[in-house]
Amino acid sequence: MKHILLGDEAIAQGAIDAGLSGVYAYPGTPSTEITEYIQLAQSKKQDSAPIFCQWATNEKTAMEAALGMTYAGKRALVCMKHVGMNVCADAFVNSAITGVNGGLVVVAADDPSMHSSQNEQDSRFYAKFALIPCFEPSNQQEAYDMTRRAFDLSEQLHVPVLLRVTTRMAHSRAMVMTADSPRAQNARTLPADTKRFILLPAFAKRNYADLLAKQPEFVRLSETGGLNTYKRGSNTKRAIVACGIAYNYVQESGIARDVSVLKITQYPLPVALINQMVADGAEEVLVAEEGQPVVEELIRTVIPSDIRIVGRLTGALPRKGELSPDCFAIDGFAQTPKTATLTEKSLMTLPGRPPSMCQGCGHRDMYTALNEVAREYNEARIFGDIGCYTLGALPPFHAIHACVEMGASITMAKGAADAGQYPAIAVIGDSTFTHSGMTGLLDCANCNADVVVLISDNLTTGMTGGQDSAGTGKLERICMALGVPEEHVRTVVPLAKNMEEMKAVIREEINYHGTSVVIARRECIQTLKRKARK
Repeated sequence: MKHILLGDEAIAQGAIDAGLSGVYAYPGTPSTEITEYIQLAQSKKQDSAPIFCQWATNEKTAMEAALGMTYAGKRALVCMKHVGMNVCADAFVNSAITGVNGGLVVVAADDPSMHSSQNEQDSRFYAKFALIPCFEPSNQQEAYDMTRRAFDLSEQLHVPVLLRVTTRMAHSRAMVMTADSPRAQNARTLPADTKRFILLPAFAKRNYADLLAKQPEFVRLSETGGLNTYKRGSNTKRAIVACGIAYNYVQESGIARDVSVLKITQYPLPVALINQMVADGAEEVLVAEEGQPVVEELIRTVIPSDIRIVGRLTGALPRKGELSPDCFAIDGFAQTPKTATLTEKSLMTLPGRPPSMCQGCGHRDMYTALNEVAREYNEARIFGDIGCYTLGALPPFHAIHACVEMGASITMAKGAADAGQYPAIAVIGDSTFTHSGMTGLLDCANCNADVVVLISDNLTTGMTGGQDSAGTGKLERICMALGVPEEHVRTVVPLAKNMEEMKAVIREEINYHGTSVVIARRECIQTLKRKARK
């Protein structure tokens, strides 16, 4: 059957058709639509075997739950954006050591150009670090096909498989041919080796030796599986190594017309195909890859030193941001960066249009009250966190003095308070709080740190579209259970008519000189509008 699908949707459909039993994820752009698509498909098909599909508290719990599902012999999918890989890294790397029983595919959606992220990060490093195979589709059809193949490969080799996409692949649409009917889900089967999932040193050493012994097979499959292809050009002195979606940019630019092209969509590096390119007489190699120069660095260990390699490291391609067909000059092998195109120059002259919080958003009233109270104190510092409320750092509020990563607001405020900063205020959203803020609050409570934690609770995961928040209806009890005194867990409703009450509560808790929590609770205006339309 033919469908027009986003890259994310193609991955989701591929997982469903591969016999998926469970998807585990925390919402993060550009990966969110994978889980949402599976949720929607579940609601429409009541007759098929159910797929477990519920948002996890964070990426680490998602990864661990998925590993548990594979332990029981079922196929599981884990989805996250690139920074989520940092959160689940402990479980992810160790899953390569335990191996898997049912198939396990981990989708990492990278965000070059930082459209909605704190950094540019390349998840292919994680696959190399964990010593597992990695797929990187160049189009939506490959995203669908590779997802199914990744599950097969995972069960064949008994290891997790990483599927890496970038923003343009995740959020662009194309025609996809899908299977007529999905595979049946795996039956529940427990591991025959009862010690494999116990990572005591004695067992882990054996498992690690097994993983190392599989590496030649990973390379062989990369070379012979048909996903990596080499096309000999009429001008064999020049060659292009194009990875994932960058292959499309190379083709569209016209630079590949006469030269040899090695397309890489499966890792580890296909050494035999690289050697074939060298044997054909390649003297200059341009490496085109979205993200960081992973292949450009690795290929230098394979190719003879007298062959010139250019790419992001040499400046032949931009060192940061997304690639595009415009990135490739007429002579794409130039040693100096290409000058900006006419389109790029025109964009540079356009005035910026920074995002802002929605009109009617409760975060606005919360920041208004917080700013007015903060001005009453000498050098008050407000530590922010990741969510739509991070826009409080921009005009007209200018309310946040730091924002590093999810959960850092509370622990950074604690550290500043430990250093004598007063007042030290943390602003964190409800979903971010349960994602990675609770342990920081426990640290504060354990030493009664002089910190005010302001949880801006809009009853949803607002920044990624209104997914369920794990702490909805539980925040007061969670804070008290972590050790915050009941009388210093306060709740306010952020509305203009309540401004004086909000200011009074924030002021009282700043003057308390201990760990306190103020919960500013009002439903996200967007989810409220959707409910009203329904």
